[in-house]
Amino acid sequence: MDTNLFQFALRCKCPRCREGDLFRARFDLALNDKCHVCGLDLAKNDSADGPAVFLIFVLGFLLVPMALVLDALVSPPLWVHGALWGGVALAVTLGLLRPLKAYVIALQFKHRPGDWS
Repeated sequence: MDTNLFQFALRCKCPRCREGDLFRARFDLALNDKCHVCGLDLAKNDSADGPAVFLIFVLGFLLVPMALVLDALVSPPLWVHGALWGGVALAVTLGLLRPLKAYVIALQFKHRPGDWS
């Protein structure tokens, strides 16, 4: 994993200048049309469903075993499982979807520069 790209992706910045905001608003997943600092055209390049699919796989891989371990150790009622794991899945998804989308866009910019001209 390219840690330099990942640092800028966590900040949701432009993949070229690494200063301009990638998204239109703080809690919005819509990209700006252009970077307001360097003018990079962001409108024609998007991450599609890649970040969401990645989160589904990661959350399924992590949360299901954790729920099974909790059930084996404590045996809480089903409503506790639903509330706990539903809340954890929602929080992780909302917290990581924007940075993962920014990371996929940064990877596209790095590895397919011809698509950005």
